[in-house]
Amino acid sequence: MKAKYLKRLLNIYPPYIGAGIHVDYIRKDFCEAAVSMKLRWYNRNYVGTHFGGSLVSMTDPFFMLMLMNILGPEYIVWDQAARIQFIRPGRGKVVANFHLSQEQIDEIYAQTQSGSVFRPEYEVDIFDEAGEVVAKVVKQEYIRKKS
Repeated sequence: MKAKYLKRLLNIYPPYIGAGIHVDYIRKDFCEAAVSMKLRWYNRNYVGTHFGGSLVSMTDPFFMLMLMNILGPEYIVWDQAARIQFIRPGRGKVVANFHLSQEQIDEIYAQTQSGSVFRPEYEVDIFDEAGEVVAKVVKQEYIRKKS
């Protein structure tokens, strides 16, 4: 699937609409993506800041989707685990920028050539409008070359 079509599809995906998540950008080669979320009445928590579940949701499943499109159908890619560290309250618009380097892609090919499972971890920070880190998310992926 082309990046522009995946972006359109994700932007009409009901869970993202319900959380107020918007996919701003997916690069043609799937090595970069950007997602944002404005603070709205329906995605704020009891104290008036971004709901933690929505912050996690805005990072799911971007590394998986990027890797699936980069590696192609001969690979199995799953989100296996995630952890989040909340740094400061999220107010206003928050943004997450995803990036996969060529070195990371090369490492996947090297680690999976024999059919072994590879479980890399990728980090993404969520920033507020002032450029301050609101949360740090670490995603673990399950990657295996199909036999």
